Amino acid sequence: MRVLFAGAPGLGHLFPLVPLARAMRELGHEVAVASMDGGEGVAASGLPYLPIAPGVDWRKEIREAGRTRRPDLMQRVVESNSADREAFVPLAAHVNSRVADETVELAAQWRPDLVVYEYQFPVALLAATRLGVPAVQHDLGFARTPKLRALMLAEMADTFARHGIDRLPDPADTIDLAPPSMAGDERYGTSMRPVAYNGEGELPARLAAPADRPRIAVTLGTVPPKTDGLTRIERVIAAAADIDAEFILATGDLDLGTLGSLPDNVRPYGWVPWQALLSTCAAAIHHGGSSTALGALDTGIPQLVLPDGSDRFITAAAVHQRGAGLSATAEEITPALLHRLLTDDALTRAAREVSTEIAAMPSPTTVAEHLTTLAHPTT
Repeated sequence: MRVLFAGAPGLGHLFPLVPLARAMRELGHEVAVASMDGGEGVAASGLPYLPIAPGVDWRKEIREAGRTRRPDLMQRVVESNSADREAFVPLAAHVNSRVADETVELAAQWRPDLVVYEYQFPVALLAATRLGVPAVQHDLGFARTPKLRALMLAEMADTFARHGIDRLPDPADTIDLAPPSMAGDERYGTSMRPVAYNGEGELPARLAAPADRPRIAVTLGTVPPKTDGLTRIERVIAAAADIDAEFILATGDLDLGTLGSLPDNVRPYGWVPWQALLSTCAAAIHHGGSSTALGALDTGIPQLVLPDGSDRFITAAAVHQRGAGLSATAEEITPALLHRLLTDDALTRAAREVSTEIAAMPSPTTVAEHLTTLAHPTT
């Protein structure tokens, strides 16, 4: 069987697809991952990468759609830093429409038996429908997507009509990575254990060795620091100076030179495997990326989420409401807050409960076996 995975360009969109794609390959199926410019990094996973519409820029096209087609939505996106998902996803739908012909053509050439797409890339559902094969939507975290999908599909109605389709069918299934206790009343589809994939590589020897005092992992992901500056990490560093713990800054190529001398207990590193780092830590501080948060939940450690936009407020709310961590603005970051992160037993207890829950969720291999029946249904 041939399985085509597809998603919007960006590590946060494509890396969550890797565990299921690898599971499909381990079952003997042929897999590939398709995306637009900016998605090439997923090839480091060893999965074949297929480019869609080279030269078309995802973010530039969203801005252009907002300027020329839906300035009302663009204003909401700008004002909320993309946190208004009901404004953002219709603009993303216009990018899907922009690459519809190329996506359909790629799928027709590759001839998959099954398509798996992350929810912001429903053009793959169109391609699967044109081929007459099932498509499965792969959600990314805590956002509940049925309404968002409906908004995207409504915005793409003209594109579907151009391809001879009046209305796209619902996906054959939806994969949900949210632990059931954090999905609220909107559970749907097939649950799958969120298995971390954060790129290849090993921890530096110093980090792999046992820490002599509590260690806290700190990251702001791949996008927020480039768009929102250093305010949050500056405040974390300032507060960390008063905490008896070691803070590991997993900040990649982010230039911290403007911060001057760091406290002795704050150590900057480039990109390190997030899940491996978490296994050595007592807590985590991050921007609210869903995979980042799920990694901390899987490890069973409390987390402080510092959301700034996109779906990261949804992540922060899910973690806070479950009692497995804290959520704060930059102005609320204080030594007292970091001390609570390390010492509040209720946070640790809830995080460990969710870790146990995650361990009981169906594995990617189990879900892969289930998806095989969708492409080759029993009679």
